Amino acid sequence: MSNTYNSQDPLYADFEREAVPHMDALHNFALRLTGDEDDANDLLQETYLRAFRFFDKFEKGTNCKAWLFRIMKNSYINAYQKKKKTPVQLDYEEVEKYYENVKPSNPDDAHLTSDTFESLLDDEVSQAIAKLPEDFRTVIILTDIEGFTYEEVAEFVDCPIGTVRSRLHRARKMLYTELQGYAQERGYLKSDERIA
Repeated sequence: MSNTYNSQDPLYADFEREAVPHMDALHNFALRLTGDEDDANDLLQETYLRAFRFFDKFEKGTNCKAWLFRIMKNSYINAYQKKKKTPVQLDYEEVEKYYENVKPSNPDDAHLTSDTFESLLDDEVSQAIAKLPEDFRTVIILTDIEGFTYEEVAEFVDCPIGTVRSRLHRARKMLYTELQGYAQERGYLKSDERIA
């Protein structure tokens, strides 16, 4: 199979229809992972290049958005490992197997969820999320912002559902503590009320 651009190629048309609608959500995730616009753009580009390269392995009718997020996370981990001078190989067979059992996503719902949360997250909230340790940040972004189920996140981060729930609970507590003043300023909490 050739992976060069050809707008007449049915594979390219399928890729454009399945993968391109998720670009905004993936860019937002890349920005939260890297904390830098240029690095986020590089990560997004790398993700889409890898996804196109292996798109013939993607099973139609499965969750393309989850597949793309997994590729992005693995690309980010690989880049981080390279920086630490301990490169690792990305196992695309693992990615391929994961998506055999994932339900289809609805792009309309995904955009609505993303747009809703993006309008709610001002700089202070975004900065608080960015301060979270990576494992906690990833789980809270995928569940609370991107709307993945616990089961999908568990598969995505390759850990048990109980660990996902624990990380999510701890991440939320960290955010509550970090954002207490913010919540009081905006009237979400009374000035004498404290988050438990």
